[in-house]
Amino acid sequence: MSERVAVRKTYKLFVGGKFPRSESGRSYPVQNSNVALASRKDVRDAVLAARAAVKGWSGATAYNRGQILYRVAEMLEGRRDQFVGLGVQAAEVDEAIDRWVWYAGWADKLTQVYGNANPVAGPYFNLSAPEPTGVVGVVAPAEPALLGLVSVVAPAIVTGNTVVVLVAEASPLPAVTLAEVLATSDLPGGVVNLLTGRPAETAPWLAGHMDVNALDLTGVADPELAAELERAAAGNLKRVLRPGAGPADWSADPGIGRMTAFLETKTVWHPKGV
Repeated sequence: MSERVAVRKTYKLFVGGKFPRSESGRSYPVQNSNVALASRKDVRDAVLAARAAVKGWSGATAYNRGQILYRVAEMLEGRRDQFVGLGVQAAEVDEAIDRWVWYAGWADKLTQVYGNANPVAGPYFNLSAPEPTGVVGVVAPAEPALLGLVSVVAPAIVTGNTVVVLVAEASPLPAVTLAEVLATSDLPGGVVNLLTGRPAETAPWLAGHMDVNALDLTGVADPELAAELERAAAGNLKRVLRPGAGPADWSADPGIGRMTAFLETKTVWHPKGV
């Protein structure tokens, strides 16, 4: 009897809460699997899905967003062994789960910390409150593949933004498996969109897209590419989070910097009653 040939799994993109094939039809092999190679058209489709999700997600209560992020942590906990089977260290999976819980807890507290009542001269109330920037393009770090991805996605979405994430070419399997977790959680379609392939090929289209409001370049290791993307982002005055000078310590206390990086501050004046 001849030896059975295993069926190789084909991982697709994650756009608008669904798993479409790449418009280009291209893929590349990773660990006995095929992974979709995203194209310029896929970037446009992902931005369209992210934009469509902004109103509903930013309009949800902070409490509700926190509940949903906590649900993602629950679902990730249930698939812990699957991530370990992909080669992710068990400790990293645990940290990724805890990171979702940590950001979930911040959802309804950030406004109290980052917003404030301002003292002004005159019979007015002057209040400042944070609001999401909109659609954020993210180039995810290659290592650690799972914890690094969660650490750039969770702070962007907990405040009401939606994201289009370019996953590292060399380590896409934790990301596409996380997409399966997100698809089976309560996260609305389009809030997180994951594109696998070559970020150096697709990032310029994301950086130059006029419907993207901010850009996180954390995963860009090439200084020349980072500078090119920042120039492209200037076309519509995107907020840009530059890559760090050295390797990031993703296990450290993340603080609130990544949440506030993609927030706008709205200030309201209101007359005091007589």
